Amino acid sequence: MNLARVIGTCVATIKSEGLEGRRLLVIQPLDERYRPVGRPVVAADAVQAGPGDVVHTVSSREAALAFEPSFVPVDCAIVGIVDAVNVSEDAL
Repeated sequence: MNLARVIGTCVATIKSEGLEGRRLLVIQPLDERYRPVGRPVVAADAVQAGPGDVVHTVSSREAALAFEPSFVPVDCAIVGIVDAVNVSEDAL
């Protein structure tokens, strides 16, 4: 599972076929303790996430498949809104 926080939106007036009507959100990847990791990225939203939401993302082919029945040209997709993450301290 990849965690991220929604930190903004991306406006694209022209999109590839299959992305019409899909929202593009700017997300900040997070570690298991909700600390920022790496640089923000743009992700296609499949679950109506909003600003400040912690989300579950997938990338590569799995991201493109998140919008079936069409295969859309995306590399990152938001596929879930996270309510909580519980990780044993022993696992860290």
